[in-house]
Amino acid sequence: MKVDELRVLEADELGMRLRTARRELYELRFKHAVGQLENSSQISKVRHDIARIMTVLRERDFGIGPTLEEAQPSAVAVAVAEPEPEAEAVVEEAPKPKRGRKKKEDAE
Repeated sequence: MKVDELRVLEADELGMRLRTARRELYELRFKHAVGQLENSSQISKVRHDIARIMTVLRERDFGIGPTLEEAQPSAVAVAVAEPEPEAEAVVEEAPKPKRGRKKKEDAE
């Protein structure tokens, strides 16, 4: 399962896939505990799928995921303005303090 495939799904479908993946993980852990699981790498694959689904859901919550408009390339050209050169500012650095050992005081 790829993230691009998940991003085009509805929230209901993602929720259903999340429940299915969690149920599958439960069953794989049970089989592993009993000793019936032949390929233990399936557990990590299902865990990664769950993480992918949860990531897509959180992206939608925050609104940071690509929208359908951004996912499809458009044929509109966009002009990019060059930044104006800024005057160089002279910055004086303060001298760094010397890092040495502190002298021991005589205990007389």
